[in-house]
Amino acid sequence: MDETTTVRRTHRAHGARRTRRRGTTGALLAALTTAALLAGCTVTGPDGDDERGRDDGRRDDQVGTAPVGPVLAVKVDNASAARPQTGLDAADIVYAEQVEGGLSRLMAVYATTFPETVGPVRSARESDLELLRQFDEPTLAFSGAQSKLLPLIDRAPVHAKTPEDAQDAYFRGDEKPAPHNLYLRPNKLIDSPPGADALTTGFRYGPAPAGGTPEDSRTVRYPAARFTFTWSDDSRRWLLSMDGAETITTDDSRVAPATVVIQHVTIRESRFQDFLGNNTPYTQTVGSGRAEVLRDGRVFEANWERGTPTQGTTFTTPDGERMNFAEGQVWVMYRAR
Repeated sequence: MDETTTVRRTHRAHGARRTRRRGTTGALLAALTTAALLAGCTVTGPDGDDERGRDDGRRDDQVGTAPVGPVLAVKVDNASAARPQTGLDAADIVYAEQVEGGLSRLMAVYATTFPETVGPVRSARESDLELLRQFDEPTLAFSGAQSKLLPLIDRAPVHAKTPEDAQDAYFRGDEKPAPHNLYLRPNKLIDSPPGADALTTGFRYGPAPAGGTPEDSRTVRYPAARFTFTWSDDSRRWLLSMDGAETITTDDSRVAPATVVIQHVTIRESRFQDFLGNNTPYTQTVGSGRAEVLRDGRVFEANWERGTPTQGTTFTTPDGERMNFAEGQVWVMYRAR
């Protein structure tokens, strides 16, 4: 659900406070954020980097280079009326999460390149705040949020940008009905992409490990959504179809990640509901569990671990070795245990 109209005045007030808060000390901001996330996300453990958390998964030629700016994370509509989407193929990472009614929503993360346009843009969820803590004050582009969630967004270490915060960056298209027609021009929010160093996800890229099982196709199902990834030897990518239809962007580009992660996580009820009274699922991305990694036409069993919100996620093989991803776009599919 989009709450853009209903939260404009509220979010504008929060935006003013957020601007003033940027001038406070980093310690105060960290304290406020930690309190908010602990209240809403039931995260346990120390909220800080340890030695392993600082291993962000960058390639050897990237180590030692500090991020030059924040990543851009865009909440992308994935209802059938929103398709085809724009700019989805240009994302470095796409996270898929379950929302109300068993439907899905996407978070597209951009660091190495910005498409001219991204969308349709939709509303944020509580789970986004925990997921985004792995990045250094990312810019979060979204259309609105449930009014009770806005204070948490305001206190989180993100640069929250709605149409009310950055009117020049958003526009309404004329090919889809509202609310599925709001689009973002990324270069109106950030001058240039920050580069791969900003992707502090914990992902490691490199050659595939030994083993794995040949896989031609894998389908991930949510209660009211279906994602199918089919391996293409020609493109060396997983061709994506959603709800039985090929996923092709508005510029006729097929969405085809190099790596697909099926990450088994805890999905529980949150404190929030949509306007129909449906509870908003909360996807817990801090913790540990099992995963399946699809790359190079094979599926590899793996384990995942994310100790604190400020850490990325480490993936390992069953024998404890780091799991390498293939170079290129990564899709992370969060699935209930």
